[in-house]
Amino acid sequence: MRHGHRGRGFGRPGGWQQADLPETGDVPDWFAGRLPSEWFTGPPEIEIDRDEIVVIGELPLPQPEGGQESGDDQTRPIPDATKEGAVARFRESTRAARMQIADEAQQRYRRSVAWGVSVDGQRILFTHLAVPVMTRLRQPERKVLDTLVDAGVARSRADALAWAVKLVGEHTESWLEELRTAMRKVDDLRSEGPQGL
Repeated sequence: MRHGHRGRGFGRPGGWQQADLPETGDVPDWFAGRLPSEWFTGPPEIEIDRDEIVVIGELPLPQPEGGQESGDDQTRPIPDATKEGAVARFRESTRAARMQIADEAQQRYRRSVAWGVSVDGQRILFTHLAVPVMTRLRQPERKVLDTLVDAGVARSRADALAWAVKLVGEHTESWLEELRTAMRKVDDLRSEGPQGL
């Protein structure tokens, strides 16, 4: 039977429950214990999905020339060159340690680890995954992507789709967070229920 597989449903077995991946509830605690305290000004921001853990920490920045003695120095913006230098210094000086920590986390959580920093409100991500996602689109959806390509918003349908997903994410972040919270509650309830069903 050619289409006999249709009864299984969509996605991976277990769907978004990710039953085949290790739990990630302790990821922030693990990184809090594993990262050197002098790297960041506080606990890093950690984002997790099925494929990747992204660790973004706020870099300490040097004070402007003249130190704290002059009241003007405290309000003077930090020059872009200083920020760029701080990012380059951190990236190079911590590379070996970051690779070791990433290897340990990958063994523990079976996800790649990417790194980034936040400097004066700006986020800079180092090498991170760009995961291909296959999809089937009907003509109306393809026309939307082609319009974005024809208008020069994107170079290809793939770029247009990534742009559209990013735009939706920016404008629906609070709703998406509510949805993620609801899914976590379902997972918690499922883990508390009878086992072996």
